[in-house]
Order: sequence, then C-alpha cells, then structure tokens
Amino acid sequence: MPAHHQPVSRRERPAKPALTREGIVATAVRVMRSEGLERVTMRRLATELDTGPASLYVYVTNTVELHAAILEEMLGEVDLGPVAAAGDWRERIDAVLSSYRHVLYENPGLARSALVARPSGPNYLNLVEALLVLLGEGGVPDAQAAWGVDLLLQDTTANAAEHAGRDDSGSSTNEWNLLAAALADASSTSTPRIAALGAQLLSGPPLRRRKWAVRTLLDGMLHTPLPE
Repeated sequence: MPAHHQPVSRRERPAKPALTREGIVATAVRVMRSEGLERVTMRRLATELDTGPASLYVYVTNTVELHAAILEEMLGEVDLGPVAAAGDWRERIDAVLSSYRHVLYENPGLARSALVARPSGPNYLNLVEALLVLLGEGGVPDAQAAWGVDLLLQDTTANAAEHAGRDDSGSSTNEWNLLAAALADASSTSTPRIAALGAQLLSGPPLRRRKWAVRTLLDGMLHTPLPE
C-alpha cells in the first residue's frame, strides 16, 4: 500500500520574515552583484522574498526609487578617509572621486542609473559633506562650492557610465579604432582644426585625463563667481 503523506498545515510552516525596506534593498544589492542591475526588477525581488510584487510597492514606489536606494547603499563603500588625511586638497578630492568612480565601475548598470538616480540617505550626504569640507579647505567660496559639488559628481558619474563594463570589450576597442582612424583622415580643408589636433584629441592615458578634468573643474570653481 502506498504511504499517505499528511498535508502540512500552514500553521506548521516557518513564518516568513517581515518585509522591510532595508530587506528589500539588501536583496536588490545581492541580485545586482550576482546578476547585474538589469535583473533587479520588482518581480525578481518578489520571487527572492517569497511574496507578490504588489507587496513591494508598499516600501518602494517604483524602479527608479529602488535604483536610488541601491546607489545609496553602495555609496557606503566610498572611501572618505582622504578628508582627514594630509596633503593637497585637490589631490584628496580626486582620491574621494576616484573611490566613488570605482564603486560605479564595479557595477556598470548602476553607473548608468546613477545619472538620473537621486539618493538622499546618510551615505550620499556624507559624500557631499566630504567634498564640501575639502572645497572649503581649498578656499573655494561657499556659493561656488555648493554648485561645484554637483559638477564634480556629474562629471565623475558620466565618466563611469561611459566606460564601466566597456574597457576590456572588443566592441569598445573597435569603436575607438574607428574614431582614431576618422580623426587621422580628417580633411584639412573642411575640418582644419581637427586635422591639426587630431592626434591630441585622443592623447593621454585615462587616469591623466581624469585628473586634468577634476583639476580644471576645481580651478574654475575657485575663480568663477556665480552669475548675477
């Protein structure tokens, strides 16, 4: 005679952990690290958390808010140690921004999302505070520093979004070679300035170019008052 299996009463099943915003974000970060940001959907998270997608919207309004929450969580990995270190204030700002860029590089989808995400948690505020402290130490007037922080973060985020996940890809190399060839073949008649400066347009290693970009922004903040 076949054995009869008694159904398990719902009361005997282990209780599921209560849903929380923190738990949802932690799960989203775990999925992003293992599968990429494009896999972080409400349906995917609902499966991981053994619930329905509708239940998640009580804690996170939409995917944009979820991505901002993920970015906020990842900003906790940015090294703010240079703020308290010795050395040139410009170099220390560059070190903080390099750490921020590295966090985005490690998560290519997040780098692109960060262009529009608006985190507002303590990790983001700590990053902004660190940059403001260093700008103040460098003598940047308060008004220019307040606007300048946005420029620094936008430039770093855009750089990461452009390059994250592409540096070692064959398609990226091919695109670069096509651009270099186009600049080298530029007409001295129709595009004389490109013909004259073509080699310089792509010159210099990425690290050197990034440092120059940060230095240019910082020098501009020092000497450019806000418009009336």
